[in-house]
Amino acid sequence: MDNCERFHDGEIAVQERTGERAIALRHGAMLRDAITRPAQAFLASQHAVAFGAVGASGRPWASLWLGAPGFVSSDTAGQVVRVSTDRQVASPDDPLRAILGPDRNIGMLAIDLASRRRLRINGRVAAMNDEHLEITVREAFPNCPKYIQRRASVVDARASLGSAPEQGETLDVERRSFVERIDTLFVASRHPARGVDVSHRGGARGFVRIIDEKRLRVPDYPGNSMFQTLGNFEVEPRAGVVLVDFERGRFLSLTGTVAVSYGVEDPDHPSGGTGRYWELAVDEWRDFAMPLGFGFRFVESSPQNP
Repeated sequence: MDNCERFHDGEIAVQERTGERAIALRHGAMLRDAITRPAQAFLASQHAVAFGAVGASGRPWASLWLGAPGFVSSDTAGQVVRVSTDRQVASPDDPLRAILGPDRNIGMLAIDLASRRRLRINGRVAAMNDEHLEITVREAFPNCPKYIQRRASVVDARASLGSAPEQGETLDVERRSFVERIDTLFVASRHPARGVDVSHRGGARGFVRIIDEKRLRVPDYPGNSMFQTLGNFEVEPRAGVVLVDFERGRFLSLTGTVAVSYGVEDPDHPSGGTGRYWELAVDEWRDFAMPLGFGFRFVESSPQNP
């Protein structure tokens, strides 16, 4: 595939708007239609993989699934990903699980918080039952280690799932506090023809700002210039976001509509010099516990954080 054909209309529009089209074309060489052998080994060793999908209502949701190493793996050709439910520890309150089904577009991001390595995979659900989920790969590529806060996995000492799951439509005091203390999130976006993509966003605590009871704002730091996420927003502004509170063992999953701003650098909320931000107008949120058995100890912040 020619590099020019690797990008869809929304991605090209943002690449040209930001003046980063030439960089994107160079980086486009990393996009593959199968998972490479080294990446297959990396995938099979992970116990944290972010997923994103879109439900029948059109609302995207994102989540971070946890499991024993090997709960996600691929065939030797790198064209099929298998998620084994017997190795995964899932929360019954995870909104993503309720919308998955055969022939659904799905995005994945395997992330190793200790080494700051990550692998992005986009595809379609080929089969799903009580034992496994099979995904045919459309696109796979590595991402750089920028903005990942390094954490080591530890044994989770929680005795129970803690407080009960909650849901709502506006960001109350408790959810605002949640947003203000996190340093990691994953965002699911989609293109009508290319499907769903999941991306990582990280920064110092407070990098996600509350605008009001319905909106939050995320800076778009310098990245690989391919703009998969902002490119999807260009043509389909709905998004699913999951914020991770590693210390308290909680997830806050939100779905809503995005508006992107360019050339509006806020000195009190730095974007790393890009002047780009995206705001999520929240339609609905779910707050639920991280599965038992998995914990993460903070090691250090990313040196790239603005």
